[in-house]
Formats: sequence, structure tokens, C-alpha cells
Amino acid sequence: MFPPIYALCTADSAVSELLGSRLYPAGDAPQGVALPYAVWQIIPGGAPENYLADRPDADSYTLQVDVYASSVSAAGDVTEALRDVIERHAYIVRWGALDTDPDTGNRHISFDVDWIVHR
Repeated sequence: MFPPIYALCTADSAVSELLGSRLYPAGDAPQGVALPYAVWQIIPGGAPENYLADRPDADSYTLQVDVYASSVSAAGDVTEALRDVIERHAYIVRWGALDTDPDTGNRHISFDVDWIVHR
């Protein structure tokens, strides 16, 4: 029912080398998690692919992915590794700004993904 972002990304050697399994759903990472890490969440806009004569055979989702790291280069490396995996299966539709989290001082990059998941 959900996009297979975790399974696909953590199975990739480049992502696994950078993040291990630190790719968390619902936009929420555990307190004190090691850097770098990424979170993802479904944002409004997705829907089933409805048809008049049959049940939907796919669901579309829009995801927001947020990468956090201790440096600009580390955030960029993780973002590029995630991009390279995700673009084989879905479309990146927005790149967010590189900024600094005001509470932690960690570097942050976000991007949005449109993903069609076949049932």
C-alpha cells in the first residue's frame, strides 16, 4: 500500500554505505539518531488510479524526503545516492533549498517524489 522507498533505498549499496538503515517513515527519526539520516512522509495529493469499469490497479503518492547531515557535502552525498535509486522507480518533482536546521545546526536538504505503486 505504501511506496517501497525503504526497501529499495536500503537495498542499494551506495545508500546503505551512507545511511545504513537510517531512513525513517512519517517524517520522524528517533531522538539522538546518528548523522546522516533521512526521513520521508506522504504528503497530500496522492490517490488511487480509479476507473469506471474496474477497480484501481495502482495508487499514486507524493512523498517528501528530508536529509539531515553534519555538513553540506555529506547532505549532498546522501541526497545524490537517494536520487540515483529513486529515479529508477519514480519522479523527483521538487528540489528544496539547502538550509540549516535552527534547533540542531544540522544541514538539511528536502525533495519531493511522485510515485505510482502498482497493486
